[in-house]
Amino acid sequence: MALTFYWYPKCGTCRKAKKWFDDQKIVYNEIHIVENPPSRQELAELYQQSGLELKKFFNTSGQKYRDLGLKDKIKHTSESDLLDILTSDGMLIKRPIVTDGVKVTVGFKEEEFEQTWSKEL
Repeated sequence: MALTFYWYPKCGTCRKAKKWFDDQKIVYNEIHIVENPPSRQELAELYQQSGLELKKFFNTSGQKYRDLGLKDKIKHTSESDLLDILTSDGMLIKRPIVTDGVKVTVGFKEEEFEQTWSKEL
């Protein structure tokens, strides 16, 4: 089964992840995270499957994150409201997000990709 790879082509981290997949000859379907962000339901499912805290899904280095003052808001906002904020703008979502429908990774760490996705060959 092909992986789903949510990415932003101008993101250096996303390009590194894409190169890693290409070098490993791993098949994936790429989705531009800004033009076609995951729906609220898709994001909620990715969050549940990942086992990560919801704050890990925020692109904390992005301008939009800083403009909205989310650093302080995240601590006191409900999960439901955080999901609404995330789905309001693809630039708020940390990338890349990769899933096979069961496993999910957020961001790119080569060791994590090797452990999680190299078995997909």
